[in-house]
Amino acid sequence: MARKLLERALVASLALLTAIATGLLAHTAPASAAAPFKVLAFYNGTWDAAHIDFDKEARDWFPKAAAQNGFTWEATTDWSRLSATGLAGYQVIMFLDDGPPAERRAAFQTYVQNGGGFLGFHVSAFTTSANSWSWYYNTFLGSGNFATNTWGPTAETLRIDNRNHPSTAGLPATIQSSVSEWYSWSNDLRQNPDIDILASLDASTFPVGTDPNQQWRSGYYPILWTNKNYKMLYANFGHNGMNYETNTRTSSTFDSAQQNQWLIQGLLWLGGQSPTTPPPGDSPIDPAAWYPVTNKNSGKCVDARAAGTVNGTVVQQYACNGSTAQQYQFASAGSGYVRINNRGNAAQALDVTGMSTADNAKIQTWAYGSTANQQWQPVAEGGGYYHFVNRNSGKCLDVPAASTADSVQLVQYTCNGTAAQSFRLG
Repeated sequence: MARKLLERALVASLALLTAIATGLLAHTAPASAAAPFKVLAFYNGTWDAAHIDFDKEARDWFPKAAAQNGFTWEATTDWSRLSATGLAGYQVIMFLDDGPPAERRAAFQTYVQNGGGFLGFHVSAFTTSANSWSWYYNTFLGSGNFATNTWGPTAETLRIDNRNHPSTAGLPATIQSSVSEWYSWSNDLRQNPDIDILASLDASTFPVGTDPNQQWRSGYYPILWTNKNYKMLYANFGHNGMNYETNTRTSSTFDSAQQNQWLIQGLLWLGGQSPTTPPPGDSPIDPAAWYPVTNKNSGKCVDARAAGTVNGTVVQQYACNGSTAQQYQFASAGSGYVRINNRGNAAQALDVTGMSTADNAKIQTWAYGSTANQQWQPVAEGGGYYHFVNRNSGKCLDVPAASTADSVQLVQYTCNGTAAQSFRLG
């Protein structure tokens, strides 16, 4: 009898230990790489050829961008999916060319009030009757009624008003937009304490528009903003240039590399990630490790010329050889940026010559002095690849002219998503 009781006690103890271990594993499992977040984009695609064309272009561009950045993206014209069950499992929703029908408004409000992410484009804020859904137009977006628009569509210089938001990280003081028609609003967003304006038209860009009767010549016009009470972003752009007679596109909303950088960084933030978070399955960068850094286009390694260890050493690409001249450390510089140290002399970091913000400015090593031209934001692409955005210029580390030759000095160049700007660690 005593033996049987002992056996039962041992079985019970093992079961309890198993349950505890299982519970601990279940509790700690989320510490591993997060699953890709999911984006669902709603659109109508029925009004204005320029908006319809933007929808078409978005349905081509976003899935590719999603695959490169560790999330999934799909689009639908079925607004009935804007419901508690229809949105289950989606972390971010988009409105490409309209707002929801009246019967779906309550579901949308519940979704964002419960922490769901939102990105709206251009027409999604358009209304001449803001009080018909005051929460959305006056409170959530803050813009109120449509006031005026420019014509024709133009590319403009945008001033980044808040460079500390996750969506604007690494962007320079001003960026070039893609072509769009631009809207103004009845409400002054600067007077709303809940609204954080991320970018506006820079004064240097006036006049805006080519039609003298629909042209802005001065004033303040917000282009990108967020409401601090929600996980949301609004972008004024989303209207392609069109030849309406032939129904053909004359511009692309995704022509601006720096505007695209804002889009991707904004989506990562909305999805609960960051530009420096590698996609699921990729290991994070170890700030203490030393990595060979291989260019995706050429297959050659980032190299300190002649194994130099002094100020002004040329940073080039060269056939990979495993030497210390080709090993780099990505030490934190704060706010998502790193200093890229060369192993031959860890006091030397990758540096943009002359603190330049120009395309084709050359890269060298220089004693690290905590300046922005020596700090880089690693943006994960998946598969162990990254592109590196300079904090001072907002431009990417680049192999000029996509060269595959030895001894080509690296430069900074406007980020463009090409393999010449993609580098694998390890």
